[in-house]
Amino acid sequence: MARISTAVCKLCRREGMKLFLKGERCNTKNCAAEKKAYPPGQHRMTRTKPSEYRLRLREKQRARRIYGINERQFRRYFEIAETQSGSTGENLLKILESRLDNVVFRMGFAPSRSTARQLVRHGHILVNGKKVNIPSSLVSGNAQIAVEDKSKSNAVIKESVGKTKERANIQSWLEVNLDNLTGKVLHLPSKDEMASPLQEQLIVEFYSGK
Repeated sequence: MARISTAVCKLCRREGMKLFLKGERCNTKNCAAEKKAYPPGQHRMTRTKPSEYRLRLREKQRARRIYGINERQFRRYFEIAETQSGSTGENLLKILESRLDNVVFRMGFAPSRSTARQLVRHGHILVNGKKVNIPSSLVSGNAQIAVEDKSKSNAVIKESVGKTKERANIQSWLEVNLDNLTGKVLHLPSKDEMASPLQEQLIVEFYSGK
């Protein structure tokens, strides 16, 4: 897991898009990416045409920051995606989406991926009835996800579930019971089912040196 040591709102501004690193705040008028829609730093307003390399680098950095992954782990995911059949870019996104911390976030049990990581690490999440405390664990189709019984009164989880009920935006590859705090991974998502703003082909080109 990549530990973010800088102000996360600056990361959103640097990437020119909302990365939803601060949970519910990102959906409000206080979101820094909206209030200051330009990169941080002394030369933030400078307009230059980015090079092809820069475009690919920025896309890779966006992906890393969205999912909270360090460079070594992200590169390893890419190498795994290369060995699988089909599109390398889509395979990479599937791997990222199948991380346990991301699945907990997508199910609405946590307001952000960083909070989801904390919930997993602290033993609040069960996978197929067993406690799993490794956020980077990859789940497969038909995996059963649940909040541990003793954790169902957790204030963070309850607040997040309440917001999820309001938005009703659970993705089609997941089945979730927000009342019982349980869910199921129906299958790994296809490209069309991923709510991802990433251009995965740029990431492939970055690592391929094209």
